Amino acid sequence: MASILLLEDEESVNRGIEFILEKEGYTVYSAGTIKEARKFVREKEIDLMICDINLPDGNSLDFIKQVREKSSVHIICLTALDGEFDQIAGYEAGADDYITKPFSLSVFVLKVNAYFNRNKQAVSDVVKSGIWQFHLREMKAKGQGRESTFTKTEWKMLRLFLEHPKQILSKRQILEQLFDADGEFVDENTVAVNIRRLREKIEPEIGKPQYIRNVRGLGYVWDQECVKGQEVRG
Repeated sequence: MASILLLEDEESVNRGIEFILEKEGYTVYSAGTIKEARKFVREKEIDLMICDINLPDGNSLDFIKQVREKSSVHIICLTALDGEFDQIAGYEAGADDYITKPFSLSVFVLKVNAYFNRNKQAVSDVVKSGIWQFHLREMKAKGQGRESTFTKTEWKMLRLFLEHPKQILSKRQILEQLFDADGEFVDENTVAVNIRRLREKIEPEIGKPQYIRNVRGLGYVWDQECVKGQEVRG
């Protein structure tokens, strides 16, 4: 089930939201300060963020802006600040939706469920491998608070690996995949160049690749299992 980060310092509101979301089956990471929320973002896979604005350790708009720079996770601002200027500030920081206090918990849950139901349509367009979730239509990858995007050539190569995990692919096989749409053939150096670029974007340590491993004299292998069609939200 999807994971939700709840950043709300008012204890009664926090408990009420956490209770009803967990009752719906969601995993809820509850934080009362921006510092606690940052820790969850670093350590957990978050599918949706619900953020109050005014918190004991500051205004969360800067936090939202920083998250948005690295991730496309859905963000809902939850606040008593209901002025037009406040809402504009939330959207400009990177929020996707805005709910003002007081609010109905039932309506709130319907809104959360509606977001996740819409995203079920993208299930078959996602491949999970290791820490990464590869979004095939969007040509990007998300994992542990990071997001990577790819060039057309990098993506062609990456999809070839994802479609043949644990299988050694020769340079010739990879080159054939990288034929330009207009029939222009890329040279062998393009393989090495794009392998290096992919490693820079997805490997935890480039010098110790866990995903794209070189098999001496034979080619390359995607050394992680791939799960297609897994429900991934956010």
